Amino acid sequence: MSKNIVIIGGGSGIGKALVEILNTEGNVLTLCSRNTAEHPTGPNIVSHPFDVLQAQDFPQLNSLIDGPIDGLVYTPGTINLKPFNSLKSTDYIHDLQVNFIGFVEVLKSLSKQLKTGNAASVVGFSSVAAQKGMPFHSSIAAAKGALESFVKSFAVEMAPDIRINLIAPSLTATPMADRLLRNERQIESAKERHPLKRIGKAEEMAEMAAYLLSEKASWISGQVFRIDGGLSAG
Repeated sequence: MSKNIVIIGGGSGIGKALVEILNTEGNVLTLCSRNTAEHPTGPNIVSHPFDVLQAQDFPQLNSLIDGPIDGLVYTPGTINLKPFNSLKSTDYIHDLQVNFIGFVEVLKSLSKQLKTGNAASVVGFSSVAAQKGMPFHSSIAAAKGALESFVKSFAVEMAPDIRINLIAPSLTATPMADRLLRNERQIESAKERHPLKRIGKAEEMAEMAAYLLSEKASWISGQVFRIDGGLSAG
């Protein structure tokens, strides 16, 4: 059955890979991000400009979506890796705004339409760094840690109308991670850190997100799925 799914992002990386999967299933997709020129196009795809760093965009979000929402995916994130003594309070604020506050504001804006959807499912993205101590990750780990704690409470409070789950990847080959994979030495080093000896693919994260949006995951909520090449297990 076709679903009405909103993707915050969708122009690149995991979001774009997810659009390709969901589009082949005949869903109606609404993509909201800063650069609509990057959005995939198709008869069932609608694009709207939207910026999670612009507070004035949130109150207008629900008016952009027509009718009930069956699925919502929030893909914006940051990779802000610095030594602790180099981080400023503005770094923490920015990472919280993009990864956590933006997600919360989107949920507040669309909660009524999610409640009227068909067993609505929400999917967001955490990071392996939220649970595994890693140097230079204190700002992003704090933001994603806040997100993981929030999701547990949201899942219980909004049940049974809305399900919510997170995917926590390790390093994945996306445009956002390009600066960490600029040469063969960096790529090989990243592979070696993971027990499965490779880097994640955007399509793998997208497949998991598609599963969590589906009826096959109808008894799953409040969970964090660590798709990280075995890194969090070590």
